[in-house]
Amino acid sequence: MPSLHAPTTSLPPIDGIFRALADPTRRRVVERLNRSPASVSELAQPFEMALPSFIEHLKVLEGCGLVRSGKIGRTRTYQLAPEPLQLAENWLAEQRTLWERRLDQFDAYVMSLKEPGK
Repeated sequence: MPSLHAPTTSLPPIDGIFRALADPTRRRVVERLNRSPASVSELAQPFEMALPSFIEHLKVLEGCGLVRSGKIGRTRTYQLAPEPLQLAENWLAEQRTLWERRLDQFDAYVMSLKEPGK
């Protein structure tokens, strides 16, 4: 079985972020961590998968910088790292602006075709 944690060092940061968020399990983990930090066992509890498989999802999230972890005693705790989410949000905002401008231009063109004498 291939690893869920493929190296992302050759990808631009935005690619790793979207790759990580493409998986519904990882999106749910990010949503959960949005509320508060949590231990691995707390994060894994709602998912019906083996712990090693779940930990691979955490490695992907940590590898692209979406989450950070720390260990206190025997407990590893994860927390959300919002900076990469801001990078993704900025990219999406740029795309939205581009397409809104294109659609406005298209609308203006269509309206010019409707003018009498055209």
